[in-house]
Amino acid sequence: MVVDTGTYYSFWGQLIILLLIQLGGLGYMTTTTFLMLLLGRRFDLRQKFAIQESFVSPFLQGSQNLVRSIFATTLIFEISGIFLLLKAFTPDYGLDKSLWLAIFHSISAWNNAGFSLFIDSLVSYQSSWRINLVIPALVIFGGLGYQVIIELYLWLVNRLKGKRAQFAFSLNFKVVMSTTILLLVVGTIAFFFMELHNKKTLAALDWQTEILTAWFQSITTRTAGFNSIDIGKMTTAGLFITMGLMFIGASPSGTGGGIKTTTFRILTSCTVSVLQGKENIVIYQRRVPQTILFKAVALVCGSIATITIGTILITLADGDMNLIQILFEVISAFATVGLSTGITASLSSLSHLVLIFTMYAGRVGVLLLIAAIIGESSPSVIQYPEENLLVG
Repeated sequence: MVVDTGTYYSFWGQLIILLLIQLGGLGYMTTTTFLMLLLGRRFDLRQKFAIQESFVSPFLQGSQNLVRSIFATTLIFEISGIFLLLKAFTPDYGLDKSLWLAIFHSISAWNNAGFSLFIDSLVSYQSSWRINLVIPALVIFGGLGYQVIIELYLWLVNRLKGKRAQFAFSLNFKVVMSTTILLLVVGTIAFFFMELHNKKTLAALDWQTEILTAWFQSITTRTAGFNSIDIGKMTTAGLFITMGLMFIGASPSGTGGGIKTTTFRILTSCTVSVLQGKENIVIYQRRVPQTILFKAVALVCGSIATITIGTILITLADGDMNLIQILFEVISAFATVGLSTGITASLSSLSHLVLIFTMYAGRVGVLLLIAAIIGESSPSVIQYPEENLLVG
């Protein structure tokens, strides 16, 4: 943000921003499919395969059921968030204004946008248990992805109905849930100890607020962009941890950005397999196809290249800025997080254009963007001889 959303924009400006946040969170595939349903148009076979491929969901038969479930899930979580946040804002702002604040922050949190109508984001509510539980809950579930939520819902239904047959979670569910929990725990501990003695962030708070703030930053840093401390006053170590978590980001089919938790897990599992002398990547007794590994490697390489180019361009345009702050800005833009150390407004117009393109590349997808530029390659029937190459 280059201006304060809550004071610079009128109600209608804020409403337009909120609508764009909602559309961006749902994604172009879901939004297009929903519009086709409203217009009464039928899907051809290619469109149906594209929709199913986007979510890899074997649980719901038919594209229409899948899209309806996504919109129902979105409405349930966002409306629940509105009612829960309303009670937190009402004592300070009254019912009328609090209702709009609750609507805006609930939608912004679920869609992992991080836009706030408060000039200090959520720093004023860093000791509020309700804010530190509701906002993170919306961010977490929004970032998990619709397939994970649908599987969780079907498992609960299965348990409530008392069915004896064991519900088989997909590999995607297991990887997303375990990796997300691990990152949340590690992130909370890392933030707590890195900022514990920093008087400008955690050191001036009581121990309960310190834990709440570390927990809040661990969650929102990866995907959402809300902040309950001044990011510009964090230690260098804290900024590096933030950049790492932003780079990893949310999960596939979720509302957040980054390289995704599954990509991170595949690459770490690949490293472990190499160290153990194994030829295959096995996660939860399932072998990961080599094509998925190639895609993960290409995604990370493309992401690093995008961030590197963006950082170089902004350094050339605004050479007086601190390199760490510029790198932080670019990673935040690429992962569509929105956090900043406070330099966004002071950057040049060229740097703003670079950040815009970086955000676009991060949200649409690096591989998709590169494929669109390069075009489809013709299949080759030639098989070349194999030869070893020194690595490392």
